[in-house]
Amino acid sequence: MCLGVPLKVVVVREDNTALVDMGGPTLEISTIFTPEVKVGDYVLVHAGFSISILSEEEAGDIFSTLEEIEK
Repeated sequence: MCLGVPLKVVVVREDNTALVDMGGPTLEISTIFTPEVKVGDYVLVHAGFSISILSEEEAGDIFSTLEEIEK
């Protein structure tokens, strides 16, 4: 099973890529599926692609669920 992970966008580039915060290090992702993404948005990332833009509340709900799964 593959999971998407919510991450916060810290840099948006003109070449359809962005940097997202992974709790310290950043990761470069493709924003080809979410070209309207802005700095500060949360995105659902799967296989290096942002596949959906999330509200802060939605991202928090997913984080909580993932923490429960890890227990």
